[in-house]
Amino acid sequence: MRVSRRRLPHLSVIGEPPFVTFRLHNSLPPSRELPSRLPSGKATVCMDRLLDEGRAGPVYLRIPAVVQVVIASIGKGAPADYGLHTWVVMPNHVHMLITPHITSSVAERSSSA
Repeated sequence: MRVSRRRLPHLSVIGEPPFVTFRLHNSLPPSRELPSRLPSGKATVCMDRLLDEGRAGPVYLRIPAVVQVVIASIGKGAPADYGLHTWVVMPNHVHMLITPHITSSVAERSSSA
């Protein structure tokens, strides 16, 4: 199932592993500018580069105690909700490659519309 929010497509297929990124609030510079006609894949790459540079906002994921909470949370959800293939915790964001065992709320909302 394909759902679009902003310019980025969101795909939700049980059994297919999506690449998930979540970030800390205000971790992207407020003045970021991307060309308006940039394809979604390239927009994602640009956003990842901004996050990787970590020049704006909080970097709480550099604190070992905070990282341990994030790692524990990732592991706690894995067996029931998703198969966890790999993950990395960066100073201001997290990347995960997972295979969902449940339907996402995004897919449920779009299929009921």
